[in-house]
Amino acid sequence: MTGKQHHLHLLPGDVGEYVLLPGDPGRAEVIARHFDNAQHIATNREYVTFTGYLDGVKVSVTSTGIGCPSSAIAMEELVRVGARTFIRVGTSGSIQPGTQSGELAIVSGAIRDEGTSSHYMPIEFPAVADLEVIQALRKAAAAKSLPFKVGFSQSKDSYYGEVEPEHSGVTHDLLERWRAWEIGGAICSEMEVSTLFVLASILRVRAGGIMVMHGEGELGSLEPLIETAVLAIRELIKGDQNA
Repeated sequence: MTGKQHHLHLLPGDVGEYVLLPGDPGRAEVIARHFDNAQHIATNREYVTFTGYLDGVKVSVTSTGIGCPSSAIAMEELVRVGARTFIRVGTSGSIQPGTQSGELAIVSGAIRDEGTSSHYMPIEFPAVADLEVIQALRKAAAAKSLPFKVGFSQSKDSYYGEVEPEHSGVTHDLLERWRAWEIGGAICSEMEVSTLFVLASILRVRAGGIMVMHGEGELGSLEPLIETAVLAIRELIKGDQNA
């Protein structure tokens, strides 16, 4: 299926090999402002795509909407039109006590606490980020002197199941599972990366994720998150050119 993609409305050549994946369609244009010569390519449903250049190399940003199902569609169709490296850029809830709002979470792997990835691989299959993407994100965050943690995320299907578990009919189970993630050292909770990591393994592409965490205090601007992700793409481009 190499023609115009059903959901993203993209054609081969519309995107670069490197793609940033925010959830919010409104953030796609914000991220694209960090590219050179960025142009709007397509909008359909929750999917907004801009393409531009970083260091002379074509790069893109495509919004995915909220959750794993729409994110999986985005990655499948982006790969079909030429994308090969993905960084999920988003917000997340912190899991570890004492985390300050604004700290970055560089996600090395994800708890598959959602349903979409089980349509691709059995639950025993791990959801792990690409090592080169993790290293590029670490280097970028360190270069900008930003506080960050590297670790596991919980990918879930219910936003309010996390923030208001008392409204659920399975409150006890949700609270016990949250405690398990905390004991296990997971650093953040979001709604997309586990499926993206599993799907990237199947499609033989690279994927990683960087989140800004809601913790203690005000969250503040998302600009440091975006700047770090863009710098990481630059690092990956440089590494690929020198390989």
